Amino acid sequence: MNFGPREWTYPQPVFIVGSYDGQGRPDAMVCAWGGISSSHEICLSLSASHKTTKNILERGAFTVSMATLDMMKSCDFVGMISANYEVNADKLERAGFTTEKAQFVDAPVILELPMCLECHLISYDEKNCHLFGEIENISIDKCILTDHRPDPAKLKPITFDPVTSSYYVLGEKVGVAGSEVHVESFRRAPYELLVEVRTFEVSDDFVLPCLRRDRRKIR
Repeated sequence: MNFGPREWTYPQPVFIVGSYDGQGRPDAMVCAWGGISSSHEICLSLSASHKTTKNILERGAFTVSMATLDMMKSCDFVGMISANYEVNADKLERAGFTTEKAQFVDAPVILELPMCLECHLISYDEKNCHLFGEIENISIDKCILTDHRPDPAKLKPITFDPVTSSYYVLGEKVGVAGSEVHVESFRRAPYELLVEVRTFEVSDDFVLPCLRRDRRKIR
């Protein structure tokens, strides 16, 4: 089935983007459209109307934390409430989050989210909403480390389903990248390739397309 152009990919992240406003108050929003764009660089799609975008342009820095299963409700809350309205200036506190200033940039770290990217603003294009940041540091709580490395099983990051607007937690480890493929066996072993050849049967009244399938052995 064809669905036309959609913003559907799997998995989509649930990023919590943190910033300080002009008065030094911490703020955060949820962002699903974003990812690593280059070495030590991240790109987020943020419209100019967001309070977070205004904060980042003013302060030149932001943080990106991974939303987790344990804090899913709090993360969802900050994504639903806009700090554009003064009444919501304390939304992080209402969500149950506490913050401290990042060590490397002028932006808040949410202490309840154990993995955080600290970023400096590189550029922002209001026309296409692309915001690029330089990753200056990644701070990780020891509670999610295994052998001095971040452990997804302990972090329990959640992912966003854009079709049903639902959250899912990432599942089990199923393999190790680059070690599951035996290249030599693929090179030497013959395999069959299914070739589809489209032909046409013609009569006085119509042209009928016919599909013939042919199996060929490839070495």
